[in-house]
Formats: sequence, structure tokens, C-alpha cells
Amino acid sequence: MLYSIISQKRVTNIPYQKDYKRWRAKLPDNDYEAIIAELTQRIEGTEIQTSSWMPGKDWSGTAFDPIYSKACKSDYNEAAQFFGLLLWETFLNHHECWAFGRYELDGVPIQGLTYFKVDSKACSGK
Repeated sequence: MLYSIISQKRVTNIPYQKDYKRWRAKLPDNDYEAIIAELTQRIEGTEIQTSSWMPGKDWSGTAFDPIYSKACKSDYNEAAQFFGLLLWETFLNHHECWAFGRYELDGVPIQGLTYFKVDSKACSGK
């Protein structure tokens, strides 16, 4: 489940649907499932995650490689955006409640979104 601190509401959709659908159509189901499984595994048991730090710089030989090589036709910027949307989707469907925001580290803006676990009451609206 995903919660917006800014709107103070539960998030129920994936943004940038047109781009998401275009990239997802080029990603075989088995690759998609492997990516979601990898992301879910990385999230489990953690309290905080930052999207731009999760995949690492070199995706070769990882579950994330098909994002770059297949879905986004080796376009680095599109691959980064699609990765972010797949991560968003993973948090959206996660059994625990997560919120997100944009933050800085040592006064420098962090490129990706930072997600952090919150009380499940936030996602249920109670």
C-alpha cells in the first residue's frame, strides 16, 4: 500500500500511464515477474528505500536488465523512469503501508523518491 504524505491519502494508481503501458507492452511477462519479485525481496524487512540507489549502476545480468535492453531499447533515461514506475507499482501492491517523498542528503537533492514504512492506519484512512 502506498500513502501520500502531501495529500494525506492512499495512492491507488500508477502515474504516467501512457509511458508505463508503452514500456510494459515491450517487457515479456516472465521478465516483469522476475523484476517485481526482485523488488519485493529487496523491500521485505526494510524500513526505508531510495529508488535511485536500489538497482545499482550496471544492470547487466540482473533482473533489471530487460528494463533497459528490451522495454526501453537501451535508453538510459527511459529505463530509469520505467524502473521508478515498477518500483512504485511494487510499493502500491505491497502488503505493508509505505509513504514517499523527495529529500536531500548533505544538502544535495536525492535524484529518486525515498519510500519509508508508515503505520498501516495511514493507508486505511483511520
